[in-house]
Amino acid sequence: MSARGKARKRALDILYEADIRGIPAVEVLQAQVARRSTGGEPELNVYVTEIVHGVVDHVDYIDEVISTYSLGWTLPRMPAVDRSILRLAAYEILWNEEVPDAVVISEAVNMAQSLSTDESSTFVNGLLARISEIKSRLTPGPPTAVL
Repeated sequence: MSARGKARKRALDILYEADIRGIPAVEVLQAQVARRSTGGEPELNVYVTEIVHGVVDHVDYIDEVISTYSLGWTLPRMPAVDRSILRLAAYEILWNEEVPDAVVISEAVNMAQSLSTDESSTFVNGLLARISEIKSRLTPGPPTAVL
């Protein structure tokens, strides 16, 4: 697994924990950083921090995009791990031009296959592919459905 792949997995762990516990993701991130510094563990990859802060900074918009294009599924109805995977990947697709969308989608699908339900990988793949396809037409603020 690449360094960025490991960073995505660590960021997913943080986003998922925050979602499940109902606390800010930045709080979970700070606790990880503190634990690592006092426990003699290696520092977190900078990309972990970038992803977590990116999702936190844009979560309302990300959630609106996910909700708009996840036909038949509301955010609360989705498994928490799927929500976290989708938020992470949507952030990368919409705001990180350094990583090709196909790589982001592939990694998200792999995470869904290994961590979620049998149907999750197909759902994640379809939704992220749609977001990637229309991202040039999405503007900050509540998205309007582009069919």
